[in-house]
Amino acid sequence: MQAEGQSGARAGEAIRWRVPVSIPTSLEGLGDGILRVADFLARSTDGRFGLQVFEPGEIVPPLGVFDAVREGKTQAGYTWAGYSQGVIPAAPLFAAVPFGMEPPEFTAWWYEGGGEGLAVEIFADFGIHPMLCGVIGPETAGWFRKPISELDDLKGLKIRFAGLGGKIIERLGASVTMIAGGEIFQALEKGAIDATEYSLPSADQSLGFDRVTKYNYFPGWHQTFTSNHLLISLDAWNALSPPDQAMLETACTAGVARGLAHSESLQGPVLSGFKSRGVTVTRLPDDLLRTLQSQADQVMAEEAERDAAFKRVWESQQAFRDQYDPWKRLAYLPRDF
Repeated sequence: MQAEGQSGARAGEAIRWRVPVSIPTSLEGLGDGILRVADFLARSTDGRFGLQVFEPGEIVPPLGVFDAVREGKTQAGYTWAGYSQGVIPAAPLFAAVPFGMEPPEFTAWWYEGGGEGLAVEIFADFGIHPMLCGVIGPETAGWFRKPISELDDLKGLKIRFAGLGGKIIERLGASVTMIAGGEIFQALEKGAIDATEYSLPSADQSLGFDRVTKYNYFPGWHQTFTSNHLLISLDAWNALSPPDQAMLETACTAGVARGLAHSESLQGPVLSGFKSRGVTVTRLPDDLLRTLQSQADQVMAEEAERDAAFKRVWESQQAFRDQYDPWKRLAYLPRDF
């Protein structure tokens, strides 16, 4: 199905794409990246290439961006690829990996280690061209009403969790549900869930989690990086001239670099202000992290056994990490130096 609107088949034509998003653009550092990309693109083409951004729910449900692009209802959408794991089991590996790579390592794998090629090949089967368009640092490990000090504290816990991390924590006895970001506060306030993970401290504060839960844990073991992609209809992508394809790639690459810089700049002041809000900010115990890591290893192995594409991507990431490891260990100061 051809997406509505103009696709700009020839160089110089005006291009107008409708771009629904999964994350509100009001969430600074997390959801506003697509606005920056749209601005880059508009300014560099003197307004000829326009992305009209629609907030979650305006024309597409928050978790329905992948389907809208796949079905040709819109030329592109900006989303967290992990939301499509029910259709593409390997998708979360392009979005956030438990105990995985940090942002510089992930972007090196994506651009230079074969990650982009794998994603393009896998998503092409669904009529989609994926383009990395934003990367941020690790999430918090979650917001909880009560302290988490041992494994038993997770048993029976009703928690919102996304991606592969949800499968892992569910194995430790938690009751996992998946809801869109804009619905989490209400679920916490009404007691439908006891705890949640979502994103960076700045985004979590904007959504009001600190008003209803007072224990914020780190590190973000389940999402050591978080990426956002511009999912583009293959019809729309192939209709672009090579110069316009290059222009869009350039805008998204700039979005990755500037988005990471902006999001990193926000978190320190937010964390520093939590104490005055009555929030306890602390780390999960090391023994609990090791248990989570052990469960993660099992989940990844099982997912790789079930799905050939997942196995290819996972093995590619592991091979890249092995070759990157000597540099990572020797070149950077230890965090506790």
